[in-house]
Amino acid sequence: MPRYGPADSLKSPRFTGPSTFARLPHVTDLEGVDLAVTGVPFDTGVSYRVGGRFGPAAVREASMMLRPYNPNLGVAPFEVLSCIDYGDIAIVPGYIEPSYAAIEAAVSGLVAAGVVPLLIGGDHACTLAHLRAMRSHGKVAVIDFDAHTDAWDSYFGQKYNHGTWMRRAIEEGVVDVDHSIEVGLRGTLYDQSDWTVLRTELGLEYLTTEETLGIGAASAAARIRERVGDRPTWLTLDIDVTDPGFAPGTGTPEPGGPSAHDVLTMVRGLTGVDFVGFDVVEVIPAYDPAGQTAFLAANLAYEMLSLIALRRR
Repeated sequence: MPRYGPADSLKSPRFTGPSTFARLPHVTDLEGVDLAVTGVPFDTGVSYRVGGRFGPAAVREASMMLRPYNPNLGVAPFEVLSCIDYGDIAIVPGYIEPSYAAIEAAVSGLVAAGVVPLLIGGDHACTLAHLRAMRSHGKVAVIDFDAHTDAWDSYFGQKYNHGTWMRRAIEEGVVDVDHSIEVGLRGTLYDQSDWTVLRTELGLEYLTTEETLGIGAASAAARIRERVGDRPTWLTLDIDVTDPGFAPGTGTPEPGGPSAHDVLTMVRGLTGVDFVGFDVVEVIPAYDPAGQTAFLAANLAYEMLSLIALRRR
């Protein structure tokens, strides 16, 4: 049996004990650990709504409802993986680049120990630091579920924020662009080339929301699998890819997106991919009146760790 697993909610009520992801033990010793859920409470990189620093706590609170068996993937992930809640990374509030250094150092430590990082943000600017920490894998394919490209060159003359991380990561040579894809793009743009520049300049593939809904979630997942192939892959999911009717608690909501079920189906459909890490970002509990955004984020994180369990089983 794995060394670490969640508390049994049939023996102790879910609402008791410390708030950790899926009631996993809070552990910082990485010996015997396969996957570590880690909070990244940083939101200084946003351009509109702040509050993502409280996202990890909200997702942990919602995750107490998760149960040990995943019927959609047919796996009991905690019987396969030794999983822990590693706690939160000590970011530097208000300062992007020092926070990047702290995030990269913490995630690099997980990777060096052979642990798969599952990171809960925080805003999407953090993903640049996450990818920097994956250099030991070489360039990684990136699957980015997002309503926005996050590939602008700058905001207000600043190079580092949640709208520029993808471009910076490509420039820094940490992304395998030939096997990477953005999924769920929609909303108004600054220019008609804002999407097409992904292909023409950066070499990325993309699926808009209209294309995704047109072919269906299962077919979209197949397109993603075909794109990444057998490459080591990072999955980043901005919760704003989901229609705000299902996930209102986010910083830059865009109407007309896929449903919660569609997004869950696409993530579940990524079986067989060689994932080396994950993040779920942009959850802001202050705009999440019934907690539905946090519940969705918790379930998406559960599907992600289930994909690792399924592959290793």
